Amino acid sequence: MSERPNSRLCIFLKENAEEAARFYAATLPETTVDHVQPIGPGMAMVLWTCLGTRYMLMDGNDAFAPKHDHSISVATLDQAETDRLWDALTEGGSEGQCGWLCDRFGVHWQIVPTALTHMLSGPDRAAAGRARAAMMQMKKIDIAALEAAAEADPVV
Repeated sequence: MSERPNSRLCIFLKENAEEAARFYAATLPETTVDHVQPIGPGMAMVLWTCLGTRYMLMDGNDAFAPKHDHSISVATLDQAETDRLWDALTEGGSEGQCGWLCDRFGVHWQIVPTALTHMLSGPDRAAAGRARAAMMQMKKIDIAALEAAAEADPVV
């Protein structure tokens, strides 16, 4: 009896799929390169796992470059982890608003501290609104600034 094949999100890159996967494995916690399969001259299909989620990167061409409307969201545990991942992933890439970025391989990410998720879903909806408004002004998420905004006295 054979095992059911698993499902993976496939992301096409212009080039450097193996380099990207190895960078992610060295940068992100609990991330591994599981298999590299050459598929042509200078081209590869790479199976990798990031924090328990399976992905496939494939070399393609410009027509198959990653798009902004597809991103990998990583929940971070604290500001130090947020800063470390943000700095590593934006090197050679670009910063976006509200914790979004694009790395040097063209892959889009959301680096989201769990503290933000808790603030936005908390029972004090006014505090959640202030945290959300503060987040909308940020690129990299700053947990202390979000907490200060959430705790601020509303203007009367």
